[in-house]
Amino acid sequence: MAKTRFRSDRGLTARMGAVGFGLGALYVVFGVVLINYTGAAFGVVIVVGMAWGQWYFSDKLALRSIGGREVTPEQAPELHGMVDRLCALADMPKPRVAVADIDMPNAFATGRSPSHAVICVTTGIMQRLDAEELEGVLSHELAHVANRDVSVMTVASSLGLLAGFITRWGMFFGGGRNRNNNSGPGFLVVFLVSIVVYAISFLLTRTLSRYRELSADRCGAYLTGKPSKLSSALVKISGDMARIPNRDLRQAEGLNAFFFAPAINRESIGALMSTHPPLEKRLDQLARVSADLSEQA
Repeated sequence: MAKTRFRSDRGLTARMGAVGFGLGALYVVFGVVLINYTGAAFGVVIVVGMAWGQWYFSDKLALRSIGGREVTPEQAPELHGMVDRLCALADMPKPRVAVADIDMPNAFATGRSPSHAVICVTTGIMQRLDAEELEGVLSHELAHVANRDVSVMTVASSLGLLAGFITRWGMFFGGGRNRNNNSGPGFLVVFLVSIVVYAISFLLTRTLSRYRELSADRCGAYLTGKPSKLSSALVKISGDMARIPNRDLRQAEGLNAFFFAPAINRESIGALMSTHPPLEKRLDQLARVSADLSEQA
């Protein structure tokens, strides 16, 4: 975790280490299989190129996927003012600030490091929340940046994307060096390994994603000292998410692991595999934080 005034979370650090180790092992296994069955050059280019590109351009890719644009202090003075105050309170570098002009109420943070991070909020969330509620959401997102879990999630998601790419399009490349000699079995091995890698990376990222949301809630609430405002924001956003057209939710689902609240209807089957813990669990934790702050006062 970066040296800030956010409370440290050893549980999050341990989970990030375990997930990072697991993903590293998967990268090695997947790379070996690709190199053996598709040709050394192709395997190396895919494994290294996809991983590096997803990590290095993660902020730009995320903003582009949702139509976000960076805004200056002159364009969004109130939003920048909130981020400035929270960064000063947390004693951390200020990330870039962006706005996505969509009605879905949400926010996210992404970037390969705290010095290359960006926080994006939608116009929908700014219209629905009051200043203190929005400040609570921003403190949650800044906690992700300070904890560096954004970087781990970026790398984690890249492996899943790579495995999915091979599973879907591998038949066009499956010949590799075996194109004229027994390419069918070679592609079958790559295909099966890709499915296994995707499934394992899915489980690893879901495990980390749910915990890191609880950690960011806790860190953000302690920083602002207003857990009730974060609770209020969660309730508002989760309630309004059911009113967002399913088409819009599907378009944004690629960023679910990074969103403040998942872009799904709570009644949908997707809620069973959500990147976030249940709303009730997040509210219960914030109630405990509130009680702790009251005792300290």
